[in-house]
Amino acid sequence: MHEKGPGQQVLETPRAAGLAGVLFALLLAAVIVLVRTGLPAGADTSGPQAFTDSAQRDALRAALTLVPFAGILFLWFVGAVRAHVGAVEDKFLATVLLGSGLVFTAMLFGAAAAAGAVIAVQHPTGALPPPAAWDFGRHLAYSLMTEYAMRMAAVFASSMSVIGHRLGVLPRWLTVVGFLAALVLLFLSSNAPWAELAFPAWSLLLSLHILGVRRRDRPRPAAAV
Repeated sequence: MHEKGPGQQVLETPRAAGLAGVLFALLLAAVIVLVRTGLPAGADTSGPQAFTDSAQRDALRAALTLVPFAGILFLWFVGAVRAHVGAVEDKFLATVLLGSGLVFTAMLFGAAAAAGAVIAVQHPTGALPPPAAWDFGRHLAYSLMTEYAMRMAAVFASSMSVIGHRLGVLPRWLTVVGFLAALVLLFLSSNAPWAELAFPAWSLLLSLHILGVRRRDRPRPAAAV
Protein backbone atom coordinates (compact mmCIF):
# COMPACT_ATOMS: atom_id res chain seq x y z
CA MET A 1 0.00 0.00 0.00
CA HIS A 2 1.34 3.42 -0.87
CA GLU A 3 0.24 7.01 -0.47
CA LYS A 4 -1.54 8.76 -3.33
CA GLY A 5 -2.32 12.08 -1.69
CA PRO A 6 -3.40 13.63 1.58
CA GLY A 7 -5.67 11.15 3.31
CA GLN A 8 -5.66 8.80 0.31
CA GLN A 9 -4.05 5.41 -0.06
CA VAL A 10 -3.87 3.04 -3.03
CA LEU A 11 -3.63 -0.72 -2.67
CA GLU A 12 -0.68 -2.13 -4.56
CA THR A 13 -1.49 -5.03 -6.86
CA PRO A 14 -0.27 -8.22 -5.17
CA ARG A 15 2.43 -10.18 -6.96
CA ALA A 16 0.13 -13.21 -6.74
CA ALA A 17 -2.11 -11.55 -9.33
CA GLY A 18 0.70 -11.75 -11.87
CA LEU A 19 1.43 -15.35 -10.96
CA ALA A 20 -2.27 -16.10 -11.46
CA GLY A 21 -1.83 -15.44 -15.17
CA VAL A 22 0.89 -18.07 -15.42
CA LEU A 23 -1.21 -20.60 -13.52
CA PHE A 24 -4.27 -19.75 -15.62
CA ALA A 25 -2.37 -20.33 -18.86
CA LEU A 26 -1.08 -23.70 -17.68
CA LEU A 27 -4.49 -24.80 -16.37
CA LEU A 28 -6.35 -23.70 -19.50
CA ALA A 29 -3.86 -25.53 -21.72
CA ALA A 30 -4.35 -28.65 -19.58
CA VAL A 31 -8.13 -28.30 -19.80
CA ILE A 32 -8.03 -27.99 -23.60
CA VAL A 33 -5.79 -31.04 -23.94
CA LEU A 34 -7.93 -33.12 -21.56
CA VAL A 35 -11.20 -32.11 -23.24
CA ARG A 36 -9.79 -32.85 -26.69
CA THR A 37 -8.63 -36.23 -25.39
CA GLY A 38 -11.69 -37.12 -23.34
CA LEU A 39 -14.43 -35.72 -25.57
CA PRO A 40 -13.36 -36.28 -29.17
CA ALA A 41 -14.67 -34.08 -31.95
CA GLY A 42 -15.06 -34.71 -35.66
CA ALA A 43 -16.90 -36.95 -38.05
CA ASP A 44 -14.90 -40.00 -36.94
CA THR A 45 -16.44 -39.78 -33.46
CA SER A 46 -20.08 -39.34 -34.43
CA GLY A 47 -21.39 -41.81 -31.89
CA PRO A 48 -21.14 -42.53 -28.15
CA GLN A 49 -18.97 -45.59 -28.87
CA ALA A 50 -16.02 -43.19 -28.77
CA PHE A 51 -16.71 -42.67 -25.07
CA THR A 52 -16.37 -46.29 -23.94
CA ASP A 53 -12.76 -45.91 -22.78
CA SER A 54 -12.57 -45.17 -19.06
CA ALA A 55 -9.38 -43.17 -19.65
CA GLN A 56 -11.36 -40.75 -21.81
CA ARG A 57 -13.99 -40.30 -19.12
CA ASP A 58 -11.29 -39.76 -16.50
CA ALA A 59 -9.60 -37.16 -18.71
CA LEU A 60 -12.88 -35.29 -19.11
CA ARG A 61 -13.60 -35.41 -15.38
CA ALA A 62 -10.12 -34.05 -14.67
CA ALA A 63 -10.73 -31.19 -17.12
CA LEU A 64 -14.05 -30.34 -15.48
CA THR A 65 -12.34 -30.26 -12.09
CA LEU A 66 -9.76 -27.76 -13.34
CA VAL A 67 -12.16 -25.40 -15.15
CA PRO A 68 -13.48 -23.52 -12.07
CA PHE A 69 -9.93 -22.86 -10.87
CA ALA A 70 -8.89 -21.72 -14.34
CA GLY A 71 -11.82 -19.29 -14.38
CA ILE A 72 -10.96 -17.86 -10.97
CA LEU A 73 -7.32 -17.45 -11.92
CA PHE A 74 -8.34 -15.75 -15.16
CA LEU A 75 -10.25 -13.10 -13.20
CA TRP A 76 -7.10 -12.46 -11.17
CA PHE A 77 -5.18 -12.32 -14.43
CA VAL A 78 -7.59 -9.70 -15.79
CA GLY A 79 -7.02 -7.67 -12.64
CA ALA A 80 -3.25 -7.93 -13.09
CA VAL A 81 -3.55 -6.84 -16.72
CA ARG A 82 -5.66 -3.81 -15.83
CA ALA A 83 -3.23 -2.86 -13.05
CA HIS A 84 -0.31 -3.17 -15.46
CA VAL A 85 -2.01 -0.99 -18.04
CA GLY A 86 -3.05 1.62 -15.49
CA ALA A 87 -5.55 4.38 -16.26
CA VAL A 88 -6.82 4.17 -19.84
CA GLU A 89 -8.38 7.29 -21.29
CA ASP A 90 -10.05 5.29 -24.04
CA LYS A 91 -13.04 3.98 -22.11
CA PHE A 92 -14.23 2.07 -25.16
CA LEU A 93 -11.18 -0.19 -25.30
CA ALA A 94 -11.08 -0.52 -21.51
CA THR A 95 -14.72 -1.66 -21.49
CA VAL A 96 -14.17 -4.09 -24.36
CA LEU A 97 -11.15 -5.57 -22.56
CA LEU A 98 -13.05 -6.15 -19.33
CA GLY A 99 -16.29 -7.25 -20.99
CA SER A 100 -14.64 -9.77 -23.28
CA GLY A 101 -12.78 -11.25 -20.33
CA LEU A 102 -15.99 -11.71 -18.35
CA VAL A 103 -17.86 -13.21 -21.30
CA PHE A 104 -14.95 -15.57 -21.97
CA THR A 105 -15.16 -16.82 -18.39
CA ALA A 106 -18.92 -17.37 -18.71
CA MET A 107 -18.49 -19.26 -22.00
CA LEU A 108 -15.73 -21.41 -20.50
CA PHE A 109 -17.98 -22.39 -17.61
CA GLY A 110 -20.84 -23.08 -20.02
CA ALA A 111 -18.66 -25.36 -22.14
CA ALA A 112 -17.61 -27.24 -19.00
CA ALA A 113 -21.25 -27.65 -17.94
CA ALA A 114 -22.15 -29.01 -21.38
CA ALA A 115 -19.25 -31.47 -21.30
CA GLY A 116 -20.26 -32.53 -17.80
CA ALA A 117 -23.74 -33.25 -19.07
CA VAL A 118 -22.32 -35.93 -21.37
CA ILE A 119 -21.06 -37.80 -18.32
CA ALA A 120 -24.21 -37.16 -16.28
CA VAL A 121 -26.53 -38.82 -18.80
CA GLN A 122 -24.86 -42.21 -18.44
CA HIS A 123 -27.51 -44.53 -16.96
CA PRO A 124 -26.57 -46.83 -15.40
CA THR A 125 -23.09 -45.72 -14.41
CA GLY A 126 -20.59 -46.72 -17.05
CA ALA A 127 -23.19 -47.31 -19.75
CA LEU A 128 -23.07 -45.54 -23.09
CA PRO A 129 -24.89 -42.21 -23.18
CA PRO A 130 -27.88 -42.06 -25.53
CA PRO A 131 -26.77 -41.05 -29.05
CA ALA A 132 -28.96 -37.94 -29.06
CA ALA A 133 -27.62 -36.79 -25.68
CA TRP A 134 -24.06 -37.56 -26.77
CA ASP A 135 -24.34 -35.53 -29.97
CA PHE A 136 -26.09 -32.62 -28.27
CA GLY A 137 -23.67 -32.41 -25.33
CA ARG A 138 -20.54 -32.85 -27.43
CA HIS A 139 -21.52 -30.28 -30.05
CA LEU A 140 -22.73 -27.82 -27.43
CA ALA A 141 -19.48 -28.11 -25.47
CA TYR A 142 -17.32 -27.58 -28.54
CA SER A 143 -19.51 -24.78 -29.85
CA LEU A 144 -19.24 -22.87 -26.59
CA MET A 145 -15.50 -23.43 -26.36
CA THR A 146 -14.36 -22.94 -29.97
CA GLU A 147 -17.08 -20.76 -31.47
CA TYR A 148 -17.79 -18.37 -28.60
CA ALA A 149 -15.24 -18.57 -25.77
CA MET A 150 -12.25 -18.44 -28.10
CA ARG A 151 -13.68 -15.58 -30.11
CA MET A 152 -14.12 -13.63 -26.89
CA ALA A 153 -10.53 -14.56 -26.11
CA ALA A 154 -9.59 -13.09 -29.50
CA VAL A 155 -11.31 -9.84 -28.59
CA PHE A 156 -9.50 -9.80 -25.23
CA ALA A 157 -6.10 -10.40 -26.83
CA SER A 158 -6.61 -7.84 -29.60
CA SER A 159 -7.94 -5.11 -27.31
CA MET A 160 -5.08 -5.68 -24.87
CA SER A 161 -2.61 -5.50 -27.75
CA VAL A 162 -4.10 -2.22 -28.97
CA ILE A 163 -4.01 -0.71 -25.48
CA GLY A 164 -0.48 -1.98 -24.89
CA HIS A 165 0.69 -0.50 -28.18
CA ARG A 166 -0.95 2.89 -27.68
CA LEU A 167 0.28 3.31 -24.12
CA GLY A 168 3.66 1.73 -24.74
CA VAL A 169 3.25 -0.71 -21.86
CA LEU A 170 3.89 -3.77 -24.05
CA PRO A 171 6.92 -4.44 -26.23
CA ARG A 172 6.36 -4.49 -29.97
CA TRP A 173 6.96 -8.22 -30.29
CA LEU A 174 4.30 -8.99 -27.69
CA THR A 175 1.70 -6.80 -29.39
CA VAL A 176 2.43 -8.59 -32.68
CA VAL A 177 2.06 -11.97 -30.98
CA GLY A 178 -1.21 -10.78 -29.44
CA PHE A 179 -2.63 -9.77 -32.82
CA LEU A 180 -1.53 -13.05 -34.40
CA ALA A 181 -3.11 -15.03 -31.55
CA ALA A 182 -6.32 -13.04 -31.98
CA LEU A 183 -6.43 -13.83 -35.71
CA VAL A 184 -5.89 -17.53 -35.04
CA LEU A 185 -8.63 -17.61 -32.40
CA LEU A 186 -11.02 -15.56 -34.50
CA PHE A 187 -10.75 -17.45 -37.77
CA LEU A 188 -9.25 -20.87 -37.05
CA SER A 189 -10.42 -21.96 -33.59
CA SER A 190 -13.62 -23.60 -34.86
CA ASN A 191 -11.96 -25.34 -37.82
CA ALA A 192 -8.37 -26.17 -36.87
CA PRO A 193 -8.00 -28.61 -33.94
CA TRP A 194 -5.84 -27.34 -31.09
CA ALA A 195 -5.85 -23.77 -32.43
CA GLU A 196 -7.39 -22.66 -29.14
CA LEU A 197 -4.02 -23.31 -27.47
CA ALA A 198 -2.96 -19.96 -28.92
CA PHE A 199 -4.79 -18.17 -26.10
CA PRO A 200 -3.04 -19.83 -23.12
CA ALA A 201 0.28 -19.47 -24.97
CA TRP A 202 -0.25 -15.71 -25.39
CA SER A 203 -1.52 -15.39 -21.81
CA LEU A 204 1.62 -17.10 -20.54
CA LEU A 205 3.88 -14.70 -22.46
CA LEU A 206 1.92 -11.69 -21.24
CA SER A 207 2.00 -12.90 -17.62
CA LEU A 208 5.74 -13.49 -17.72
CA HIS A 209 6.24 -10.01 -19.16
CA ILE A 210 4.11 -8.44 -16.40
CA LEU A 211 6.04 -10.35 -13.74
CA GLY A 212 9.34 -9.26 -15.28
CA VAL A 213 8.30 -5.61 -15.33
CA ARG A 214 7.09 -5.74 -11.72
CA ARG A 215 10.38 -7.32 -10.64
CA ARG A 216 12.40 -4.61 -12.34
CA ASP A 217 10.24 -1.82 -10.92
CA ARG A 218 10.19 -3.24 -7.40
CA PRO A 219 11.88 -0.80 -5.01
CA ARG A 220 15.18 -2.03 -3.68
CA PRO A 221 16.02 -1.83 0.03
CA ALA A 222 18.21 1.07 0.97
CA ALA A 223 21.86 0.22 1.44
CA ALA A 224 23.11 0.15 4.97
CA VAL A 225 25.21 3.15 5.92
